[in-house]
Amino acid sequence: MSDTPTNKSLFADETIDGQIATLNLGPTHPATHGIFQNVLTVDGEKILDSVQTVGYIHRAFEKLAERRPYNQITPITDRLNYCSSPINNMGWEMTMEKLIGVQVPKKVDYMRVIIMELARIADHLVCNSVIGVDTGALTGFTYMFQQRELIYELYEEVCGARLTTNIGRIGGFERDFSPTFHVKIKKFLKEFNKHFQEFDDLLLRNRIFMDRTIKAGPISAERALDYGFTGPNLRAAGVDYDVRVMTPYSSYEDFDFIIPVGTQGDTYDRFCVRQEEVRQSLKIIEQAYDNMPEGKHFSPDVPEFYLPPKADVYTKMEALIYHFKIVMGETPVPVGEVYHAVEGGNGELGFHLISDGGRTPYRLQFRRPCFIYYQAYPEMIKGQTISDAVLTLSSLNVIAGELDA
Repeated sequence: MSDTPTNKSLFADETIDGQIATLNLGPTHPATHGIFQNVLTVDGEKILDSVQTVGYIHRAFEKLAERRPYNQITPITDRLNYCSSPINNMGWEMTMEKLIGVQVPKKVDYMRVIIMELARIADHLVCNSVIGVDTGALTGFTYMFQQRELIYELYEEVCGARLTTNIGRIGGFERDFSPTFHVKIKKFLKEFNKHFQEFDDLLLRNRIFMDRTIKAGPISAERALDYGFTGPNLRAAGVDYDVRVMTPYSSYEDFDFIIPVGTQGDTYDRFCVRQEEVRQSLKIIEQAYDNMPEGKHFSPDVPEFYLPPKADVYTKMEALIYHFKIVMGETPVPVGEVYHAVEGGNGELGFHLISDGGRTPYRLQFRRPCFIYYQAYPEMIKGQTISDAVLTLSSLNVIAGELDA
């Protein structure tokens, strides 16, 4: 850490007490909502400068992935943005499908869209309810976590897991949606909007909430693009870029939805954009569910990535051999280089994969949106107060798992 700065350029025209101090915000402060540190230079409550430190939970995801068979990389992606793990899982599975040249059935596309949009809703519920907590409104947080719990129950029906889901397979799903899933999702689609509107009414036009969030941590569209922003944080600044529309995947071109945008790029706009995106995600889920095509829940062209039934493994030599080859990663993969991106909960989540034909990737790099826009945080909070800095961090939805790959 450098010495206390004496550069006069750090001082604003008006100072609070003229005493410059260095303050650690994190890495274990509860208001950071993650394990990362910000070294603030402050004059009273006013922030003059900030330096971030990342790497406290570095887990070497990319290097781990380069030592694992392709079908065993999906659980690693869970640990990126763990608030919307299924989007990470399916983004990786689509990257592999692009490499091996597999076209999945239309039904798989629609099933994926349902799960990914449920994950987007869960992600935005966490982010926006935490913004409420950081302004002093705890009630909405508890209300919305009840709704997130219903989404986790839907995950459980599909894959048996809740947070780190490892959902889906290269080529589709391990199994079709269960009868219980259909019952639960119909109930969710019928009742969610009412509860979500209560949360919206609690905060959106609340005078205290508006006073705390408007003009807190703003960024212009030009600066957001300079930093490489994507997702809700870019759209809140007024740029209507969405991967689902610009480069459609999983048949997103079949669905009717709008891209909400803000104007100021501040905490309030980021909150409003995510609120509307929740409604649009619900609309997409309804369309996908109501128009679900007939067909298989997996591609028959990739049996190498699906374990045979356990009963066959115990009784048939061919099934036992396939089981062994799949588990040990002895699956032929072509030489090639691909990039595939999906619209994650926080923006463009990309996978740059280089294959040399071996059993593991030659190189795999994740484009983690949090890592990219966290660079702008010092600029966004400069001249703001410490309480504004906490709100800005929450509204960016910085997930520590995406910082340290």
